Amino acid sequence: MISRRRFLSIAAAAIATPASAAPIQWQGVALGADASLTIHASPAQADLALREVRTLLRRVEALFSLFDPASRLVALNQSGFMVDPAPEFVELLSIADHIHRVTGGAFDPTIQPLWQAVSRREDVEQARSLIGWDRVQRTAHRISLEPGQALTLNGIAQGYATDLVADTLRARGFDRVLVNIGEFSGLGGPWHLGISDPAHGMVATRMLINRAIATSSPAALEFRNGQQHILGPIGQKPLWSTVSVSAERAAIADAASTAFCLMPVNAIKDALIHLPGAPDATLVTTDGRVLSLS
Repeated sequence: MISRRRFLSIAAAAIATPASAAPIQWQGVALGADASLTIHASPAQADLALREVRTLLRRVEALFSLFDPASRLVALNQSGFMVDPAPEFVELLSIADHIHRVTGGAFDPTIQPLWQAVSRREDVEQARSLIGWDRVQRTAHRISLEPGQALTLNGIAQGYATDLVADTLRARGFDRVLVNIGEFSGLGGPWHLGISDPAHGMVATRMLINRAIATSSPAALEFRNGQQHILGPIGQKPLWSTVSVSAERAAIADAASTAFCLMPVNAIKDALIHLPGAPDATLVTTDGRVLSLS
């Protein structure tokens, strides 16, 4: 499972938007990745929306970022426990737990020690012995890790942040917005997006209408030893060059696209049945063939 999603290549870039007057555009950075909004609204309305979005993203960074040494996630990894976690933290870990179970453990936030060991050329087997989502204790009032464990939420937090922003703007009455907080969610539509593979370029296009999409490419980042950056919790190797998942919620699409990189077709088909939001998957083989599953 990927630990630092900011290294993902441009995987789903907007190539068309609904026909209308020119939309308001915003670009920034969130959770270590490029972020953007395309808002069909008046400048005054868009300005108010962007202020709220920036405040929300600061909160998301303070909770889930591995790049912010003062974040709650970094504090959890350092101390091994968290008391009275924020509601967003509880919700995100609940979603992660569901994805972990549906993917047969391919999605596992406790992969962080392994990612660090590979990137630093340290003892991989020692790091792998620390992996185990079932060893994380979670309640609404306390989160506890076993000694040496650490979490990464980079394989799901960008999607979750995308959902938070989309939900906030929808609640404010916006109905034509393309949200990109590392993953994409389209309010209204149609929004046409391209799926890009690091080796084969643009391989497919997708249309979003009130739906989200997330894309993972193992070869988007390689360690110095040539190993690709999506790591299997129990030693699985990536089976696909790129995986793109569309779902009602970006958090689901985000985590699923990461896990599916490590899973064979039949396991992906089974997971799609058990995931909420009627997800579908676009799989790109190493030789550039494109498979569609739903």
